Amino acid sequence: MHKITEIGMEYDVLRENVKIAHANHHLLEKHKIRSVDIMGSIGSGKTSLIIKMAEKLSAKGVRVGAIAGDVTGDDDFKRMQNAGIKAVNCNTGHECHLDANMVKKVLNKMDLSSIDVLLIENVGNLVCPADFPLGADKRMVVISTTEGDDMVRKHPDIFLHSDIAVINKADIAEYVDVDIDVIKNDYSKLTGGVLKMMECSVKKDKGVNEIIDALRLW
Repeated sequence: MHKITEIGMEYDVLRENVKIAHANHHLLEKHKIRSVDIMGSIGSGKTSLIIKMAEKLSAKGVRVGAIAGDVTGDDDFKRMQNAGIKAVNCNTGHECHLDANMVKKVLNKMDLSSIDVLLIENVGNLVCPADFPLGADKRMVVISTTEGDDMVRKHPDIFLHSDIAVINKADIAEYVDVDIDVIKNDYSKLTGGVLKMMECSVKKDKGVNEIIDALRLW
């Protein structure tokens, strides 16, 4: 999290981020690229979901690009590359989230004319990314059953700042003693019942098509 003590300074940082995010959005829109900011904890299955989504989209002739956001290292980036995705690695250094300016710099390095869909994997964190939109069309938060059934209550902001919420590893809920209905009910209460949490199992290839449909990526 940014260590900002002055309220005015914090406001300026957030305001500048929004300004750059708007510019990113217009750039992607200009190239007719549909984009998704994918947030979630480490181990929730963000990378696996991105790879599975890219696989399905590519089979339909949709050209997929990705940004692999991480504090350091290139493990997720390599996984994406090995899966045939046009990916770019983006290390944040000491920051616990991507911001719009980081994404802007990456976009300037990419051949946007060769991409139809851009999947942005944010840093594994359920707190910091909420306040920093990147300019994507949609924001999606991914959690997994292995994280427990109190995730919505513990991290409400990330869910309120997302268009779509996904619970992954639904197939092993009973084995990790998690009640998916509890998570869904918490989410429904938080969002006023307007949005429904989606279930999936990337490993079992269940629910991924429905996520792509909901994001209108094909």
